[in-house]
Formats: sequence, C-alpha cells, structure tokens
Amino acid sequence: MSGTHTWLDRVKNGANAVGERRARALARRNAEYEAEYAEQAERMAQLRRARTRAPDPARAVPWGVRVAAEAAWRFLVLAAALWVVMRVIGAVRLVALAFVVALLVTALLQPTVARLHRRGLAQGLATALTAICGFLVLGLVGWFVVWQVLDNLDTLSGRLQEGIAELKRWLVDSPLHVTEQQINDVAEKLNDAIGTSTSEITSTGLQGVTVLVEIITGMLLAMFCTLCLLYDGPRVWQWTLKLIPAAARPGVADAGPRAWRTLTAYVRGTMIVAFIDALFIGVGIYLLGVPLAVPIGVVIFLASFVPLVGAVASGALAVIVALVTEGVFTALMALLVVLVVQQIEGHILQPFILGRAVRLHPLAVLLAVATGGLVAGIGGAVVAVPLVAVANTVIVHLRAYAADDDTDTERTTGEGDLADAEGTALPADDGERPRPHDEEPPRPEERPQGLT
Repeated sequence: MSGTHTWLDRVKNGANAVGERRARALARRNAEYEAEYAEQAERMAQLRRARTRAPDPARAVPWGVRVAAEAAWRFLVLAAALWVVMRVIGAVRLVALAFVVALLVTALLQPTVARLHRRGLAQGLATALTAICGFLVLGLVGWFVVWQVLDNLDTLSGRLQEGIAELKRWLVDSPLHVTEQQINDVAEKLNDAIGTSTSEITSTGLQGVTVLVEIITGMLLAMFCTLCLLYDGPRVWQWTLKLIPAAARPGVADAGPRAWRTLTAYVRGTMIVAFIDALFIGVGIYLLGVPLAVPIGVVIFLASFVPLVGAVASGALAVIVALVTEGVFTALMALLVVLVVQQIEGHILQPFILGRAVRLHPLAVLLAVATGGLVAGIGGAVVAVPLVAVANTVIVHLRAYAADDDTDTERTTGEGDLADAEGTALPADDGERPRPHDEEPPRPEERPQGLT
C-alpha cells in the first residue's frame, strides 16, 4: 500500500508540474501577444498621426494635372531629341540631302535593275547599265536645256526690251497718271544702286562659286550613294536592322518593305505627273508663240517635284515670260493653259496615280514643304513630302503591328487563364490571409489558447 501511495504522489506531483509549466507557457505567450498588439497599435497610431499631419502630396495634385505633367515631360524629351537630330542634320546638310536624293533616284531605278537581273544579267552589270543610262539621260536633258536657253537668249533679250517699252507706254497712257520722267528716275535709281553695289555683287559671286562647288559635290556624292544602294541595297538594309533593338526588330523589318514601296510609288507617280504637266503646258505655250517653251517645260517638270508650291511657281514663270514677250492676251491664254492642266492634275492625275501610295492631307503636304524649305532650302522642299509619306506609312504599320501583338498576347493570356480554371487546381487555403494595414490586430483573448 505504501508503494501505491508513493506512486500516486509522484503522478500527482508530475501533473502539478506539467500544469505549472503549461500555465507559465500560456502566460509567456499572452505576454508576447500583448507586446505584439501594443507594438502594432502604436504603429497604427503613428500612421494615423502622420496621415493627419502631412497628407501625400501626389494625392493632393488633381488627376488631370498629373496626366498633363506626365505628357509634358515626355514631350520635352522628344522635342530635345528632335532638336539634337535636326542640329546634326543641319551640320551635315549636304551629306544628308545627297543621301535622300540618292534614295529617290534609287527608288526610280531599282525596278529596272531588278528586271535586268531577273533576265540573266549579273547584279553589277545590271547596276552599271542602269546607272549609266540614267545619268546619261539626265546629262542630255541638262545639256538640251542649256543649249535652248543660250540659243534663244538674244531673241528673249530683244523681246524683253520690247516688252519693257510696251509696259512703259502702257504706264504713261494708263489711268495711273505715271509720267515718263518718273519712269526714267526709277530706272536711274536702279542703275545707281547696281553701280554702287559692286563689292556686294563680287561677294555674291564668290558665294555663288561656293554654292556651285557644293552642288557639284552633292551631285557626285548622290551618284556614288545611288550606285551603292542599287548594287548592295539589301545588305545595307540588313545591316541597318542590326542597329535596331531585338524587341522592335520584327516590326521594323516588316515596315521597311512597305516604306520602300511607298517611296517607289511616290517617285514614279510624281515623275509621271510632272512629265504630263511639262508636256501639255510646254506644248500649249509653244503653240501660243512664247519663246523658250522647251526650257520652261523642263523647269515645270523639275518644279513639279515640289508639291503645291512648284506647280504655282513654274506656271507663274510661264505666264510672266508670255506677258513680257508676247503681250497681255498671250499671257492670259498661257494662264488659261496652266490652270486647265493643273486642274486636271489635281483632280484626276494625282488622285489616280498617287492616291494609293501617298495618303496625306493637303495641309500636311503644305506644312512639310514649308518646313523642308526652311530647313534645307529647295532640296529640303523636294524631299520633305516623300519623307513624310514614308514616315506616315511606317508609323501606321507599327501601330497596327503593336495592336496585333497586344491582341495575340491577350488571347494567349485568356487561354491560359481558361486552362487554369478548367484543369488546374488552385492553391489550398491555409486559413491565413493578408490583412490590410488599416485593419485592427486581433485581441490577445482572440488568440488560440492552447499550445501548438
């Protein structure tokens, strides 16, 4: 019996010891819970005090102002980049203009090179043959224009003097009451101004020599670039693609051929329209007896490469020559011929020939010509519209490409989500969910009251 009592005492003492240890553990755990709760409560109080004292400045700014600020700094970055590009192009304007002219000539001659190459000629031989024939035609046209001008210079000078005399008689007999003495005074002042400006004329002549050297250098550079592009254009394009980031390379590679087709169609269409303008206006003023009809036709052909402005300027030149040499009636008839041909060009030829290739609003064309003229003179006005047309094609295609890419991504993401919903089990919920920062922490008495 004494052994049984001893064993029971030991069990009772062990149970008491376990109860004491359990009570101490619960007290320690509750103390930890209390400390954690006090710490979280203090943090929440500090957060509320901070929010009360100093609200977030970003939230105080209206949404519209924030959007405007985001757009403004991005616009400033783009404007700065564009300014840097324009400064670089301005520094090497001759090289840039020669390269763009080479692109235009290449767009005109490249189909011929491709056609000769398909018929069995080597690439180098086809390039050389096409380039020689093209440059030979341009040289013959230039020689013919100079020959016509020099051949008719004496006749034009005599008719110009007759026209000035007729204009003088008209001013004297007109209701303007201009006297012959006043006309003579104006002529003497012009002669004096020319005589006292010898140094300026000399400096202008030197500047003219410099401009002539730049023109010859630009022509040679454009010819060399044209030969390189005709012979090795695809390799140049592949090398250019390597400079594009890999993520954007597929879209740019797809936009390149489209831009080239636009440029080719623009050059071809503009040449056809310019030839038709020059032919009909030249024939019209030739039938009216206006001198220098052929040089004027060539000037009209070249000026037609400057949209809107070139046609008006070349038509005005034809009318002025007709007025000075043949009189008012012939000038009016020449004006009628110019207006009829330009109306046919604007309403029939350009929409039919250039409508599919160049989808530009007339305002965009006018602004492009004006900007190109301000930046790079006549050459800039010539190349501005094709550059804008190519840029428009590239931008439209890249936007469509990006939209298709986003659609494919959304479709792929949607299919993946659907597969997860149908065949993939969601993670098991372990009962613990994240609490918002503003939610009150649980009280110590809400904690589990047992050991784990």
